[in-house]
Amino acid sequence: MEDRTPRPTRAWVVHPELKSDADRRLPGPALEEAVALAAALPGLEVVGSGVVRIARPHPGHLFGTGKIAELRDMLKADEVELVLIDGPVTPVQQRNLEKEWKVKILDRTGLILEIFSDRARTREGVLQVEMAALSYQRTRLVRAWTHLERQRGGLGFVGGPGETQIEADRRAIDEQLVRLRRQLDKVVKTRALHRAARAKVPYPIVALVGYTNAGKSTLFNRLTGAEVMAKDMLFATLDPTMRRVKLPDGPEIILSDTVGFISDLPTELVAAFRATLEEVLEAHVVCHVRDISHPATDEQARDVETIMSALGVDEDRPLIEVWNKIDLMQDDDRAGLETRAGRNDDVVAVSAVTGSGMDALLTRITQHLAELRTDEDITLGYDEGRKRAWLFDQEVVMSEDQTEDGFVLRVRWTETQKARFSRL
Repeated sequence: MEDRTPRPTRAWVVHPELKSDADRRLPGPALEEAVALAAALPGLEVVGSGVVRIARPHPGHLFGTGKIAELRDMLKADEVELVLIDGPVTPVQQRNLEKEWKVKILDRTGLILEIFSDRARTREGVLQVEMAALSYQRTRLVRAWTHLERQRGGLGFVGGPGETQIEADRRAIDEQLVRLRRQLDKVVKTRALHRAARAKVPYPIVALVGYTNAGKSTLFNRLTGAEVMAKDMLFATLDPTMRRVKLPDGPEIILSDTVGFISDLPTELVAAFRATLEEVLEAHVVCHVRDISHPATDEQARDVETIMSALGVDEDRPLIEVWNKIDLMQDDDRAGLETRAGRNDDVVAVSAVTGSGMDALLTRITQHLAELRTDEDITLGYDEGRKRAWLFDQEVVMSEDQTEDGFVLRVRWTETQKARFSRL
């Protein structure tokens, strides 16, 4: 019987290393990440990869003529159909490279959008990805890809004949964007109602954030006993998941597992997924999960911090750095890391796989929640001057009004201060 399974698209991954960029990522880990991104997309077979060093991007072709010819021969020999360039590519550069190499070109933004399209499951996620893709396509109406067979679903960036292509008309795209925004507004209103319902239940929110593949979902499963998909794959989970957890020596909390961040995250997606990441904006405590065994862990941490700042996460928000995957490290390196983490109250070294460090993490979350400040109105009689003086001494009084019976004070205090006040 004839096998009708579509043949995977043969892809080659290129990471351009811009020598003049002082902030460029380490080329080795960057290329590995790009290959992992390609592997996360169904229907692709990565047959090769490489780093290409360039002094400065050529405005028309990105690479120089010699490198273009060298790569053309290599791509032809390996029967490559799709080249994934791990970086920004202008529409002009893309069109010229496609003509030179007779293959389809996809840049980093297009690839990430494809992956998000493949993984989005909720109605909101699907709408947000489609809006981000349209915004991206709007600048690339020069494309005309009809020379490859269609292999899979998605946004049409990795497609060919048989797919419904967006009309090469910006007005049509703009009209579609308007329709999508209306649909998304309805979904966002529904989410707002859900959030309002959750707000009536006094559970603090603890959000897990971090670079993609840092082990957030594995940690989430370890803490909640849930079975959220956790794979060694970039963007294995996309839509946020929330579960209720009872802390051993503290209150019940809502634990939120969010989409992983990545360096050079498309600006279209930062804006589009703002609603999805609202749980982070509202979280009482943020746990920044890091793959501490990764050679580029510091660079990944900076990327996460940059995106969180762009999303508007308050710098004063309690934040715990969770150094995950210590089980992958050599004994000496692991011991050194655990010693360093032990010197910092807001750093915990853990292994989500083995469970090591979980007690210390839960203890630190409990401590942060005990330090949270809440607003409350209290009434004191004129004979309770000692209590009133204590409140002012603690600098928790926001406002004060006098009545016939005494003082009405608006205070902002921690649970610890509230407990101490009750014992006065």
